[in-house]
Amino acid sequence: MATFLQRLGSAAYRRWPVVVAAWLVALIGVGALAAGFSKPMSDTFSIPGIPSERAATLQQELFPTAVDAFDQASVTVVVQAPQGQQLSDPAVAEQVGELVAALQGLPQMPPADVAPLADPVTAAQAQREQLVGAAVEGGTPEEVAQANADALSPLSEDGTTGLIPFTFDVDTVADVEPATVEALTDVMDDAREGGLTVEANGSGLQTIPHLGGTSELIGIGVALVVLVLTFGSLVAAGLPILTALFGVGIGVAGITAATAFTDIGSTTPLLATMIGLAVGIDYTLFILARYRSELEHTDDRRQAIGIAVGTAGSAVVFAGLTVLIALSALSVVRIPFLTSMGIAAAVTVLIAVLVALTLLPAVLGMLGKRSFGGVVRRYRPTRDAEGRVLNNGVRWARLLGKRPVAVVLLVVVGLGALALPIRDLYLAFPTDSTASSDTTQRQASDLIAAEFGPGRDAPLAVVVDARGLDEEQAGAAFGAVAEWAGGQDGVANAQVVATNAPLGADGAPTGPATGAQVLVTPATGAEDQDTEEVLQALRDGQSGIEEETGTEIGVTGLTAITVDVSERLASALPIYLAIVVGLAFILLMIVFRSILVPLTATLGFLLSVLATLGLTVLIFQEGALGLMEGQPIVSFIPIFLIGLVFGLAMDYQVFLVTRMREAHVHGMGTREAVVDGFRNSARVVTAAAVIMISVFAAFILIDDPIIKSMGFALAVAVFLDAFVVRMTLIPALMYLLGEKAWWLPRWLDRLLPNVDVEGEKLERPAGSTGRRDPDAGSGAGDREPVSAGV
Repeated sequence: MATFLQRLGSAAYRRWPVVVAAWLVALIGVGALAAGFSKPMSDTFSIPGIPSERAATLQQELFPTAVDAFDQASVTVVVQAPQGQQLSDPAVAEQVGELVAALQGLPQMPPADVAPLADPVTAAQAQREQLVGAAVEGGTPEEVAQANADALSPLSEDGTTGLIPFTFDVDTVADVEPATVEALTDVMDDAREGGLTVEANGSGLQTIPHLGGTSELIGIGVALVVLVLTFGSLVAAGLPILTALFGVGIGVAGITAATAFTDIGSTTPLLATMIGLAVGIDYTLFILARYRSELEHTDDRRQAIGIAVGTAGSAVVFAGLTVLIALSALSVVRIPFLTSMGIAAAVTVLIAVLVALTLLPAVLGMLGKRSFGGVVRRYRPTRDAEGRVLNNGVRWARLLGKRPVAVVLLVVVGLGALALPIRDLYLAFPTDSTASSDTTQRQASDLIAAEFGPGRDAPLAVVVDARGLDEEQAGAAFGAVAEWAGGQDGVANAQVVATNAPLGADGAPTGPATGAQVLVTPATGAEDQDTEEVLQALRDGQSGIEEETGTEIGVTGLTAITVDVSERLASALPIYLAIVVGLAFILLMIVFRSILVPLTATLGFLLSVLATLGLTVLIFQEGALGLMEGQPIVSFIPIFLIGLVFGLAMDYQVFLVTRMREAHVHGMGTREAVVDGFRNSARVVTAAAVIMISVFAAFILIDDPIIKSMGFALAVAVFLDAFVVRMTLIPALMYLLGEKAWWLPRWLDRLLPNVDVEGEKLERPAGSTGRRDPDAGSGAGDREPVSAGV
């Protein structure tokens, strides 16, 4: 492989006009396809196979007009009278009436004659009369009917707080325009001026977090500073960022163009942008650093870029493959939006690899001796008696070599201690009740929980299919299911809220009902583990009530769906981890021709991920140090964390240890090879890690709990894995293993392909092993002035 990549890099350098033109044509072509044929991205949330999805399908069969819970842009406005007053007081009622009229006039509201809004007092009276009267007439005891009416009442028991629910007239939540939400906010602000307390929650207020903006600019700004310090050249510092942005541009344009052929979620480009930018900078940085190093040994820049692409480029290929595996393996979770995000990000990473291997050499060929122009400082390293660079990487490696056992114990015990809080890990989807306390969603949820009970915002829907029963049996079955559900521990109320009986013009039933919906109100909120236990109890008893009533039932609703998705993610995590680690282990064996090196790399990664999750639980779930309000960890963070960080961790492993392997192949013992690997790679790996930490940490500034926790977890994981594991634990273990680190059974050695990542077979110019004078000016050919090196 090294020989092929050497030729590829040399050819791209020599024929740079063709290569640059080809990439520009690709960008323009993909962009044209995206502009001319793309379709709106889909926000359909469907998880085939989970129980709540099957129940939702049954609900759709029995109630064709039912709307998917994730597509319904519902809003509940909570209004509370001033202290000491009730909503029925004349002055307060007048203000509430003005609020209702203003809400009715919001953009994207259904027509008033189709879905009229009413103030909570009037709505509660009408609802009580209708529900209690109909229930008593149907044989329900009056006290039960009264309790059922109270459970659905939009007015609190003391008359001070009311609910005004409505649903925007849109197909999906994503169709709610920002201007609509702003108009709702203005209406609530106007009502507050009159002394009312007005808050709102619901899916209609949700917006998809947008990652484009200040966070990326901060990350890119830090990356630019780090690259300037690394290369000492403004031109060289800009190359990794420009090529990474170019690759991400093609990737995102390709994702947009793909909407012409398949449904793609609107969140899909987010992961592709994040990981594409990260690896794009990394891969270009590593090859550019190797190219700069080779220029100290030869005046032939084409030969230098060929060797750089043949060696560092080989490491880029295998590092990229580990990322591709980690992202593509997201498909094993069997959640469509995760699959599309993983595949789209994997394609973007593939583009980043191709850009680093071909476009970078072509741009270097175009720039020629100006590749390291804009010098801001010159590199004047300290050298030992043999002329080898003596830098901080060498000093750190030698320090670790003095007490390797102590280093290993310190790292393992330290990371293990950080991982301890993971035993309390609680995964769940975010809800309005877990939002920041200063948001209207959280304040509305707190008001509802206080005045109506926490379960009011976490209903479960039991769908009852009685198509095999006659009218009398069906009616009895509906009542039996409601009574059974209401008798479960942790259930505040359960009642039949709808049947599919055909209705005449006067609203009276004209035929038998074959299906019903039973609304189950838990005594606890959506994020509470007790609510999950209620859902599990309903499902555990499902077969019994079905046999007793002769019906088929299913439990669905937003709360049930999010619980099922969390369980799907949790159950898929071990399988995902096994696939990713297993395939990556095989790749690393091929790269390093060793069993123990991949084993230590994998175990080190597990330590860093467990420690990261422990810290995330401590800070975000437990609220330690008062930095965050305690709330459950978002269900998909662990699998995303593993996927993203595993790829980056293996990047650092490959780039650092391949230089050790290269030194070992060329005759050095293991201890000397470790030091030489740090001499040549520690500075670059440090720069890459600092850049990634900065990019991810910048997302902590976004005022969204999901993005904030993901940014924190990714930044901490990269820090722990790059500096604690790759640059501390791994070299200490290499010292302890000695020559055994490179042990590989002969039979396995014969089976594994020899890819020559270390470039042992590369053709090098005569005398290229000699060191050029770093202060030499430009001489023969187009030798470049030396700036700050790496």
